[in-house]
Amino acid sequence: MRLPKRGRKRPPAAHKLILHVNSGMSPERTLVVRAALIAILIGTVIAVFWFDRDGLKDQIDGHISFTDILYFATVTVTTVGYGDIVPVTDTARMIDAFAVTPIRIFIWFIFLGTAYEFVIQKIVEDFRMNRLQESLRGHVVLCGFGHSAQIAAQEMIAKGHPGEKVVAIDLLEDRVRAAAEGGFVGLLGDATSEELLGKACVGNAKAVIVNTRRDDTNILVILTVRHLSPKTKIVASIRDDENIKLARLSGADLVVTPTRIGGYLLADAVETRHATPFLCDLMSTGGQMVMDERVAEPDDIGKTMADIKGGVVVHVHAIGPDGDREVPFAERDSYVIRPGDRLLMILPAPPKVRPT
Repeated sequence: MRLPKRGRKRPPAAHKLILHVNSGMSPERTLVVRAALIAILIGTVIAVFWFDRDGLKDQIDGHISFTDILYFATVTVTTVGYGDIVPVTDTARMIDAFAVTPIRIFIWFIFLGTAYEFVIQKIVEDFRMNRLQESLRGHVVLCGFGHSAQIAAQEMIAKGHPGEKVVAIDLLEDRVRAAAEGGFVGLLGDATSEELLGKACVGNAKAVIVNTRRDDTNILVILTVRHLSPKTKIVASIRDDENIKLARLSGADLVVTPTRIGGYLLADAVETRHATPFLCDLMSTGGQMVMDERVAEPDDIGKTMADIKGGVVVHVHAIGPDGDREVPFAERDSYVIRPGDRLLMILPAPPKVRPT
């Protein structure tokens, strides 16, 4: 598999927060870094007291040793203070007020911040995630929230899909924040992670759109989603033609190749003036026409494609005793629609409601 080179208007923002924010460091490394910072700050306090030890007085023996300095720095930083060692000169008191006190406050902020991040925030996030998972049914999961996925999300909203039923997963925090500010659910993390995909409830999803920046990552996401949910519909974006087969073998139900589609539109634009705008209008919910796919209704049975009213049937996915087949537009006057057939139609766009 050859790897690629790296290289509308939003709906009103819902006041959603990012459910999971990763600092880029593991919890163990974060704790080590903060412990080291606290050690440096305490070491600074010890050094300050040691160089100004003449301004301190030991109420017990009157002698200040290094052990006394270590002890005094510890009880001072932790705001315990037993009164056995006290500053007696103006200099020592000024140092304690303007040098040691800010360090003491900063260390307590580190303690409180660590407690919030590793305890309180975790409890809050778990509670919000549990409530979210209870409501996630029939949603769409976007693995990768780049420009194409953002357009896809907005198109789904325009077609009536609820914003809170769109879950965006991405490694970049600004993209996840954009998803949350757009009214979607944002999850920050790796879309190849079984744990994160499980939190996104892919097993209950209507569809999973796989659109990361690399084909190999897309295929790994497809494999992971298919492992977690054998029946969920997977739509994958693949850039290189040679990877299309791999994506399908991995479990993708439908593969979209943006480069090929863009090439088709560019080629049509050379020879025609109106074909490309027509196709773009047809694909967008903001156009004059819309594509619709539906199962043949009882009134459709026994009619030809040309006889169907209300729109133009351009394609039929036929269900027959000899297997399924695709019925092209050329057979619109001869093919008779059967029960279970799926009709692909071009319909006029519904009238737009003007704001009052």
